[in-house]
Amino acid sequence: MRPRLAFVGAGAVGGYVGGHLHRLGCDVTLIDPWPEHVEAIRARGLELTGVTEAERAVVEVPTMHLTEVQALSRQRPVDVAFVSVKSYDTEWATHLIAPYLSETGYVVSLQNCINEERIAAIVGWGRTVGMIAATISVDLHEAGRIRRTVPLGRGSRDVFRVGEVHGRITPRVRALGEMVEGIDSVKVTSNLWGERWSKLCVNAMRNGISAATGLSGNDCDRDEALRRFSIRVGSEGVRIGQALGYALERIQNIEPERLALAGEGDAAALEEAEAVLLAVTNSGARSDLQRPSMAQDMLKGRRTEIDHINGFIVREGSKAGRAAPANAALTDAVRQVERGEAPARRETVADLRPGA
Repeated sequence: MRPRLAFVGAGAVGGYVGGHLHRLGCDVTLIDPWPEHVEAIRARGLELTGVTEAERAVVEVPTMHLTEVQALSRQRPVDVAFVSVKSYDTEWATHLIAPYLSETGYVVSLQNCINEERIAAIVGWGRTVGMIAATISVDLHEAGRIRRTVPLGRGSRDVFRVGEVHGRITPRVRALGEMVEGIDSVKVTSNLWGERWSKLCVNAMRNGISAATGLSGNDCDRDEALRRFSIRVGSEGVRIGQALGYALERIQNIEPERLALAGEGDAAALEEAEAVLLAVTNSGARSDLQRPSMAQDMLKGRRTEIDHINGFIVREGSKAGRAAPANAALTDAVRQVERGEAPARRETVADLRPGA
């Protein structure tokens, strides 16, 4: 019998992954708090698009409002529950789905940031698995419509990473990897925590700057002041991750140590890091429509994850005895824009002088 899959959060990432798994024949139910989104999927299906026409699909996937979740008690239990909500919604989303898990069911954190500990506090470490959307950009641009703004990764990069919190490669994460492989390239990793922190550094470098400036990801990279500020943000993240003992992976295709040195003033490392960032931007591989998730939230008037990304790096740095002034300054800048106390414009970040 096929495993029963449920996605708590059918937004950009959850809807994209859940929709494609349903297209591939998996037993999927999407659960979402946005009523118009749920009704649009019921009326016309979930429309998935990418950078090529061949990636377009419309899937008729079962979908529930939050208020309908209790109906799961009369259905077959859930074997794999994907929590794919904003980090600040992790606890309630996990509590929502936990009563409907099968005896061997488990919860997958398919989110930005590091939320496995929050999930494990509710369902236990043995029922907690991590999944990272490592190199993907998707946008819920309209109710019932999700678009991907970067190419498929097959043959060029690992788009998804799945792993156990204890680092062993188990049958269930192998099976999870095989499922996801039908969507795009996936790596079953023994280094979940290092992968998590490395992706956190990517998000720290890209999300807040785009959100605070109102610029696309590509436009941020093309601007020298913003590009160098993002490198400093990433450098702080690397040093704190190293201090915490994580085995870091490449960050935006830059070796962690080179990124750290680049942000610390090493001229050769800075030139190398800037060249890598500009190569991606100038290659056309990433659409100029692409905005990191936090910038999408800012445009929609939603709460951002700044406290769970750059703010989290600052707090973890404090534990490790390492300051993160660039991350702290960016956190404050995003909060000001979010509250309407500052405009979303280039100067909001470019004029920051952290640690001065």
